[in-house]
Amino acid sequence: ATAATIVSGAVAERIKLSSFMVFATIYVAISYPLTGSWKWGGGWLQMMQTPFYDFAGSTIVHSVGGWGALAGALLLGPRMGKYTADGRVRPILPSNMPMATIGVFLLWLGWFGFNGGSVLSADPNLVSLTLVTTCLAAAAGAIGAMATSWVVLKKPDLSMALNGILAGLVGITAGADQMAALSAILIGLIAGTIVVFSVLFFDKIKIDDPVGAISVHLVCGTWGTLAVGIFGGLAGGAQLVSQLIGIASVGIFSFVFAFILFSIIKPTMGLRVTQE
Repeated sequence: ATAATIVSGAVAERIKLSSFMVFATIYVAISYPLTGSWKWGGGWLQMMQTPFYDFAGSTIVHSVGGWGALAGALLLGPRMGKYTADGRVRPILPSNMPMATIGVFLLWLGWFGFNGGSVLSADPNLVSLTLVTTCLAAAAGAIGAMATSWVVLKKPDLSMALNGILAGLVGITAGADQMAALSAILIGLIAGTIVVFSVLFFDKIKIDDPVGAISVHLVCGTWGTLAVGIFGGLAGGAQLVSQLIGIASVGIFSFVFAFILFSIIKPTMGLRVTQE
């Protein structure tokens, strides 16, 4: 469900509901279980000499959704009026920032289930560690994004801070059971910084992503998966190589699958709603 809803954010305000539902059903029924089984089903990523590590899915869930979102946004095109004829980016402002803020806080709370539940037992030490690292990364992500947006955009930006919270959460998900408190804070801070530059980058290359889903889930999911090989109990060169192999293999498969699927839906059902 998470992998599907990530895609919905990047194609929001212009995709046909029926077309999206067909995509989401097939993507989650076929592509997601296949790549997930490579690690969580005891597949080849788990059987490597140094196994790929992704505790709760920075790559297996979040970047899978992010790759699908990127494919959808590319084939769907931008919202009407997003980019002007002379190439400028026209911001389409959110209609209800308090509601967006409440939504992000609900996600923050839900992530305690997403990561804490991924321990798959009631072990008090491991569950407690996972909840603490999750919360610290989220808080650090908010601070990182707010500070970065203040420097880059000359004012602290609420929407960037909210995406910073999610960036920190996505970033810690791969190694939430491995990290010390300070490592979790660093991972969140870096994710919060990365997400600001990523949102601006995708706008610059004219890929319209209304909620920053690609930046939060694909870019910061990749960062969080790499962070397992840099921080925590599994840090080391061999682990970093395994993380890169996992990121690349899952990413290539997911993007190609999503792109082909959207390419089939586009001429048959149509992707965009009418202008009216």
